[in-house]
Amino acid sequence: MRRGLPASFLRRKLAATIGKRTENMTLTATRRAMLTGLAATPILSSAPRAQGAFPDKPIRLIVPFAPGGNSDLTARACAPAMSAKLGQPVVVENRAGAGGSVAAQQVARMRADGYTILLGSNGPLTINPTVQANLGYDPMRDFMPIGLFVRTPMVIAVHRSLPVQTVAELVAHSKANPGRLGFGSSGIASAAHLSLEMFNAATGAGITHIPYGSGGALAPDLVSGTLSGAITEISTALPLHKEGAVRILAVAAANRLPQAPELPTANEAGAAGYEAAAFVGIVAPTGLPDPVAKALGEAVAAAVADPAVRTRLEGMGSLMASATEATPPGFAAFLQRETAWTRAAAERAGLRQG
Repeated sequence: MRRGLPASFLRRKLAATIGKRTENMTLTATRRAMLTGLAATPILSSAPRAQGAFPDKPIRLIVPFAPGGNSDLTARACAPAMSAKLGQPVVVENRAGAGGSVAAQQVARMRADGYTILLGSNGPLTINPTVQANLGYDPMRDFMPIGLFVRTPMVIAVHRSLPVQTVAELVAHSKANPGRLGFGSSGIASAAHLSLEMFNAATGAGITHIPYGSGGALAPDLVSGTLSGAITEISTALPLHKEGAVRILAVAAANRLPQAPELPTANEAGAAGYEAAAFVGIVAPTGLPDPVAKALGEAVAAAVADPAVRTRLEGMGSLMASATEATPPGFAAFLQRETAWTRAAAERAGLRQG
């Protein structure tokens, strides 16, 4: 009779077999878990961005005015389209003060890497350098133009209780009540402030200037009647006009606007040659690397061309930049023209420093 194998040998053989099967089962489970995890992971991009390419983190877009005004509304309309083009969030931050100079001075000192950019407008880029001494920054030296978004005409708007229907009646009313008519603007040395001073110089109206932090900030007081009126961007006043809360007497533009064709131009209303508009675009600290400047410029151009953005901003009364103005060279040329116009206008209004 054949003798059986020792019991100790059988136990060792069984243990080895069980261990091998356990190891195989563990490897199989691990592979399955890995495949399941990969299948559940969202695909962020079919063409991953090269490591170190711009941008690889969110971009801060600094608005140098309080929320609710034309600059803020434009920034928030354009930021999503810029984000889609860049592949990173463009985060809007409001930092008001000194007609935009506070934010402009801070951004001018930032690292020129494209991750902090400024929503540039009349105040910090053309008016403040003209009317303020010791500004603390030089827009021509410290900023690089990236692209223009919009131009937004100013309007002359009054509270519905003011007994005037035309610009001529407004001027006559103000002269008959010297020092009693106060108009709001989006801030000292803002485009609206300069526009009001130009209006006073052109008509002799003598309207008192009352500065606010933005067009949106003055709107409640204009609706309530605390303010007799305002010179502000049409984007702020048009919704209030349509609701009947305020009355727009004229638009400071060369032509009537398709969004409100019933509104006369200032020239038609008797303020000959009176035209004024706020502009909004993007600038960045000087010294951006060429690829970064190119990427930001393409994002601005994409926002200007986006149908949803155009519908929203044109619906507010803004005039979209041309394809050329939305580029760095085009915006640079625009700023040169705007600066020359601002200097001449400030001199006529008696605001020029030095």
